[in-house]
Amino acid sequence: MDTRSRLELANDNAAAFWLAQGRAHGWESVRTPRFTAVRCDGDAEVHRVVVTRPYGEPGALKEELLAVLRKWRTERLCLEDPYGRLDMRPHGCEAALGQAVMVREPGQGPAGGPTAGRRRPEPAGVLTAGEAVDPEGLAEVERVVVEGFPMPARLPPAAGAMLPPGLLRTPGYRAWLARVDGRAVGACVSYDDGTAVGVYSVATLPEHRSRGVGRAVVEAALAAHPDRTATLVATLLGEPLYRRLGFTEHGVSRWWRYPATPSSMTV
Repeated sequence: MDTRSRLELANDNAAAFWLAQGRAHGWESVRTPRFTAVRCDGDAEVHRVVVTRPYGEPGALKEELLAVLRKWRTERLCLEDPYGRLDMRPHGCEAALGQAVMVREPGQGPAGGPTAGRRRPEPAGVLTAGEAVDPEGLAEVERVVVEGFPMPARLPPAAGAMLPPGLLRTPGYRAWLARVDGRAVGACVSYDDGTAVGVYSVATLPEHRSRGVGRAVVEAALAAHPDRTATLVATLLGEPLYRRLGFTEHGVSRWWRYPATPSSMTV
């Protein structure tokens, strides 16, 4: 019987997602009972750490984390702390705004309420969404994610630099595109770890925002896994959409970045 909380389920999916990315790139990783770390190597890469379990004394966990980061000579870092008790400021880090860790139960449809049926501007063309199943499609996903966030360190996008074609052969890993009149304008990726499916890197090109593109691409990913619990971490802008899709908050994650210059990061 799975005794994990929904927050732990989401944390474990995020850790597994980054481990899958690491394997596709050939990156080093560390797994402990309380966190997972992936040494994302490359000029535009940021080492990733996901705290996966509650911890008692924050100082003890911090020393354990710092030992790994010192060994790796970490110069850029994104650390996700869903329990919010670490203070990484003494080590040159800066915390972003807290982000909701959200979960949708299997079979849960869009939520009701006054915002569920509100009208939005129609896409300027025919909107479709589906899976990217070949290297060309994955390159389009990468381009939309890089340009949609945007990720300055990855501009102009280089196909395969962030999402290598090997990810398409990774069990559980899938990529999704939304198109308007055949042009890729929205994207996300998903990872099924055998218990839950996590949705990541939801992005829409600026000129197509607030027209249902993000909803379409997320719904496509969710529809492919109707029997799975779904998890994600929501930005403030994305949270209302996810609530309308039936997600509920199970925690707030504090993301620490190093060095303390969020505008220069690629995450």
